[in-house]
Amino acid sequence: MNKINIYIDGNNLYRSAKELGFKIDYRKFRGWLGQKYCPNFVYLFVGFIAERIKFYEYLRKYGYVLIFKQTVSVGEKIKGNCDAELILRNVIDFYTESFTSCILITGDGDFGCLVEFLRDKQSIHCLIAPDRNKCSFLLRNKNIEITFLNDHYHKFSQTIKKAPNADASAQGSLPS
Repeated sequence: MNKINIYIDGNNLYRSAKELGFKIDYRKFRGWLGQKYCPNFVYLFVGFIAERIKFYEYLRKYGYVLIFKQTVSVGEKIKGNCDAELILRNVIDFYTESFTSCILITGDGDFGCLVEFLRDKQSIHCLIAPDRNKCSFLLRNKNIEITFLNDHYHKFSQTIKKAPNADASAQGSLPS
């Protein structure tokens, strides 16, 4: 039996969609992932911001398993990079046989080593990159299947006006 887990780099997904002019409906997105891949678990890695508890409850209600990183303020930006947490959770799940194959949702080249590891272990189903134009070459050159969300956002998001500058309050994490 094929057990698929999905690991989402929440910041990469959110920022990419926003830069493309989309606001993700996370309920619909979870539904799209469920219909297309039938995952056991969908992990969403985000920086924790106490004021967003209700949003986190909403995400849990629709089937996301949230993995948090403590955030820090750097000037007006909130930083909560979850790359290490995502890699660690994925490797733990691999060695405990929590999945037979997995899907990574990111365009961040920092995950190139994880993609290589999973490819070599024949345990990566595919990579889903939030933006075709910003998917790192360090992921593109791994000889794995890549699905680009550019062609799919209309299924689970709404178009928003592109702001000339990113909202400082949204730096480093998902919206509330």
